[in-house]
Amino acid sequence: MEVSSKGKYSNPCLTMHQPWASLLVCGIKRIEGRSWPAPLRGRLWIHAASKVPDPATIKAMEDFYREIYTVNGITDLKFPEHYPVSRLIGCVEVVGCVKCEELVCWDEVPEGVRLEGQTEFCWLCEQPQKLIVPVEMRGYQRVFNLEQKIYEAAVRGLCPVEAPLVVKFPLPDPQDPFSLKPGSLASYFDGSKASEVEKPLSLSAVIAGARAATTQFSKRNNFQSITVQESDTPISSRTRTNLKKFKG
Repeated sequence: MEVSSKGKYSNPCLTMHQPWASLLVCGIKRIEGRSWPAPLRGRLWIHAASKVPDPATIKAMEDFYREIYTVNGITDLKFPEHYPVSRLIGCVEVVGCVKCEELVCWDEVPEGVRLEGQTEFCWLCEQPQKLIVPVEMRGYQRVFNLEQKIYEAAVRGLCPVEAPLVVKFPLPDPQDPFSLKPGSLASYFDGSKASEVEKPLSLSAVIAGARAATTQFSKRNNFQSITVQESDTPISSRTRTNLKKFKG
């Protein structure tokens, strides 16, 4: 991606809590959920925050991803052995950002990916890479620029990751890196898709567990990594509510 697609950022980085940070750079997590749209396209460095994840949180999120990958026939997920903190751990390519209401109806991506999209804004991530040796550093809120000396050291230590299911998010306009943006998938909306779909009990249970895991972080914490919808309103209800906005 060209630097212009990164806006005011030269080497943008995002601080995320564990285990979400490692799940993203290991290619298991494909959607980074935020309450604000992605301000860039292209490489985004991932920094793991200082809070050590408790075993219950790790289990809840691993159960969540294990279940949604099963939807696509993948049953042998290999999770990270460690979840380092206060470290720069890798990067992904942000190729787009859409509203949850759009992603859940997007048939061109696997169903498991659509199940990940349960936040207001969904950052679409591809090409995960991890650092062979994570770099110790402090983080900041929202997106920030890496220090040049840290960037120069980190870029030499990247290692491509073999994701369990490689996903490509098609751009509406391949010539415009910002063409995959909120509102760009309006044509994918279909009233029949927006209706309530009953989920298996096992899937509903892990979604509830993942939602509970995120509540330990304050909504005011801008570098919180959210995987499930903060609102108590079911996705299908929000989809029906917003359907007219995208069709209008």
